[in-house]
Amino acid sequence: MTGTGRTVTRVDLCEAVYQKVGLSRTESSAFVELVLKEITDCLEKGETVKLSSFGSFLVRQKGQRIGRNPKTGTEVPISPRRVMVFKPSAILKQRINANGATSSMSSASATADDKSESASGT
Repeated sequence: MTGTGRTVTRVDLCEAVYQKVGLSRTESSAFVELVLKEITDCLEKGETVKLSSFGSFLVRQKGQRIGRNPKTGTEVPISPRRVMVFKPSAILKQRINANGATSSMSSASATADDKSESASGT
């Protein structure tokens, strides 16, 4: 399951459990589905899911606000909603950055950080 620019799917997770844990493919698939369902159920109830050394999934409530249609410029109300946010742990951030992998996302973020620091004079 290592590599860059690759999307890991449920099938990949099931295969990893099959190979590393030793459950049958059917049991591995059921196990992965059970874990994902439990996470989903908790998030639906508005609970925070915290996985040590990985990160936290949080549900945040966003209030109503006025948006603007970029094509016409017309103001449009955006209804209140709940959004899911993933906050990676410090350990996960460290592991991602320690591998020397410089993705376009991290380099874009670093560029934005550099610009904001030079604008603020730090």
